Amino acid sequence: MPGVRSGGDTPLWRAVVVFRLAALAYAGALILGTYHTYAHPSGGLVVLALMAGWTGLMTLASRFAWGRCWPLLAGDLAVAAALTLSSLWVQTYQQSHGGSVTLTTSWGAAPVLGAAVRGGPWAGAAAAGLLGSSTIATRQGITVSTAGSVVLLFLAGTVSGYVVRLVVRAERQLSAAARLEAATRERERLARGIHDGVLQVLTLVQRRGAELGGEVAELARLAGEQEVALRGLVAAPTPAEAGADPAGDGPAGDGPVDLCGLLAAERSSHVTLSTPASPVPLAPHAARELAAAVRAALDNVVRHAGASARAWVLVEDLGDEVVVSVRDDGPGIPPGRLDRAAAEGRLGVALSMRGRVRDLGGTVGVHSAPGEGTEVELRIPRAATR
Repeated sequence: MPGVRSGGDTPLWRAVVVFRLAALAYAGALILGTYHTYAHPSGGLVVLALMAGWTGLMTLASRFAWGRCWPLLAGDLAVAAALTLSSLWVQTYQQSHGGSVTLTTSWGAAPVLGAAVRGGPWAGAAAAGLLGSSTIATRQGITVSTAGSVVLLFLAGTVSGYVVRLVVRAERQLSAAARLEAATRERERLARGIHDGVLQVLTLVQRRGAELGGEVAELARLAGEQEVALRGLVAAPTPAEAGADPAGDGPAGDGPVDLCGLLAAERSSHVTLSTPASPVPLAPHAARELAAAVRAALDNVVRHAGASARAWVLVEDLGDEVVVSVRDDGPGIPPGRLDRAAAEGRLGVALSMRGRVRDLGGTVGVHSAPGEGTEVELRIPRAATR
């Protein structure tokens, strides 16, 4: 049905409905059994009718998204508080001060549970404070019975809100696990097909081309490079395994992303990647930006040192910071070359690497000398990646 809301918290909203109906039945039995003793008996019946009508409305509304939004929940709290305060007018003075329950009794706790489901333990506690204040005002003081009712309201609001947070977190983890399992199975299926076909052909071309020599040897070299690159691509984590959203560039959830997984695709016959044995988790945005900076550094190696230059990428997790070094065996950078490039408007290094890393609160160091290759060191403070 259009507009119907579904999600991990739907069973909890149904539980609120069940509680509201059961509490209405309990309050109705008390009112029908004692309304003739009230100062205004007809007022008690009117309050019961209003409780029944509002229960029907909230039961229907809870099935839709608009029925779970704050404006309606605030109205739910206001109605419960007003009907609770009506006990001052409906009941006698002796009933109000003699320990009798209010007209709404436990029915007034339903809005507290709704606020807890919608906003968590703090929202539940705030709603409990509002309903508790109306109960105290109705009884014009704090008695043992009133204090017990208020404490139960606070417990219901906070505990229910905490349970909601656990349910939402468990749903996210289950969804992430399902995506990871599906991605792993798909990668294994593709890997079997690639291994049985493409990789064997590339291996054969590399071996036979090297044996024949001549111009065919260059084809053999290219086939060998593609084999290494393809093996690295097959071994690299999928977006879901690395923590990214398979449908886009965003994270699969609020959890961290493994930087090593994002960089695994850069491994090739000319690029050696060295990472810690354990994952290097970073905030999704920080991981993507740092990986992009590393790719920019590798692009510079190809652009300035040639396609045959080798590069080594080292990832270090130092606890309070993450360091990624990109070193090549190219001719190096003459002194002042980077400054002249920046002055001439060629800002590839400045924008692609320095800008990204600076936005993360990190630094970029370039160490190079003619004939000694170039090393780019990217440092990101751990506090800036959370």
